[in-house]
Amino acid sequence: MNQAIAAAPYTSIQSMQQALLNGELTVRQLVADSLQRIHAGAHLNLFVSVDADAAMAAADAADQAIQAGVELLPLTGVTLVIKDNIHTANLPCTAGCPALADFIPDADAPVVKRLRDQGAIILGKTNMHELAFGATGYNTSFNTGALAGIRNAYDAERIAGGSSSGSAAAVAARMAMVALGTDTGGSMRIPPALNGCASLRPSSGRYPDRGMIPISHSRDTAGPMALTMTDVALLDGLICDDQQLEEIDLNSLRLGLPAGFWANLDDDTRMVMQDVKQRLQQAGVTLVEIADSQLQELNEKIGFPVVFHEAFDSMVEYLATQGPQLTLEQLVAGINSPDVKACYEQIILPRQLPTADGSTASGPVYEWAMNSGKPALISRYEYLFGHYQLDALIFPTTAVVAPKAVPEVSSPGNFDLLIQNTEPAASAGLPALQIPAGLGLDSGMPVGLEIDGQRMQDRRLLAIGIAIQALLEPLPAPQQSLSR
Repeated sequence: MNQAIAAAPYTSIQSMQQALLNGELTVRQLVADSLQRIHAGAHLNLFVSVDADAAMAAADAADQAIQAGVELLPLTGVTLVIKDNIHTANLPCTAGCPALADFIPDADAPVVKRLRDQGAIILGKTNMHELAFGATGYNTSFNTGALAGIRNAYDAERIAGGSSSGSAAAVAARMAMVALGTDTGGSMRIPPALNGCASLRPSSGRYPDRGMIPISHSRDTAGPMALTMTDVALLDGLICDDQQLEEIDLNSLRLGLPAGFWANLDDDTRMVMQDVKQRLQQAGVTLVEIADSQLQELNEKIGFPVVFHEAFDSMVEYLATQGPQLTLEQLVAGINSPDVKACYEQIILPRQLPTADGSTASGPVYEWAMNSGKPALISRYEYLFGHYQLDALIFPTTAVVAPKAVPEVSSPGNFDLLIQNTEPAASAGLPALQIPAGLGLDSGMPVGLEIDGQRMQDRRLLAIGIAIQALLEPLPAPQQSLSR
């Protein structure tokens, strides 16, 4: 029997909790609905593990507390899914890699514990691009249906993006209200953009990083996803113990449009972004064109050299101190995805970076990137914000809507289109938001708007995101069939 993904009746935490208080529903009903949706969407390959029994037990405990008159916690009744590279007590933590299939941490990562302690109910662990090393989510490991790779909530023939693939698609498909993912170069923004979710990549170092399977210690961070920026802000505030949000006057807001970030757009993305700009201008926002930001050019010299060099030491340390005591070589032997295996075997293990005429040792390039290249990028951001008196930078999160899910989707060309706009902020350690901006006219697929702010001004950036999302039409829920 086919069952369509219908819009869940409660798409914000506030409205859901008000319904709980009014006796209009129970937490058990919420969790049961989520589990039914997960089961019906098994062909999308969004989950590595589902903890149904524990989730229902937590739901019953929450209902008993509500009936006893206990005050609701900030996340009472909120269903949460967690990317499978973040430790969650007594659940596998595979990072989408068969080599880690049997690894089960005995404690929550701090970011997980903080949300669980506030009442969130964990449904399970979400599938991802293997070891977080990709932007497509085309990972054939841990698939629960006949399709290959993690699929989009709006169209099962398309990718979910990577690497926080299953987290974003599960929220979009209304399988969970909120999710945790991670971001190294775009993984908290690309999948939410392709699936129509709101999200935050926080400033580097703002979230605790223990209990996360790493790529790059200087760039990795966890981050929250939801359908609305208001709920993203709530999750961020609980993780960082800061719920302060200022009022944003749209008439005084100045947003920069760096030209290079508006290049290579497909027709659907271009049209949705034109509508976004028009809505912002009508609301009184000042849009500032920046012809030559130099941000992408500066990032090109440091992005991959930093990630690939740090990937060796970060993973070796993790496996020895927090992981399953594998060697890096043993881990690599168990990698399934050809694109990820090639990265490790050809670049990370030999510590060699590809060049036009061969390869070069990654160490000296990394030292230059950290000592000269990264400071130059950070300095350029500071100059742009100051010189143009900007509150934030805005641009399409990805240049294209979700591509079709075929084996060659992880080609360098597709990879570049998906990450061309997300990498620079990650390299500079800046906070970045992703907001669902609309559906493409031809494809019917979500288009995302990214908003980048100044370092450690995450709460102000979130307030800006809330104000901007209020100007945009909410995306309709996906309508594709959930069973095949």
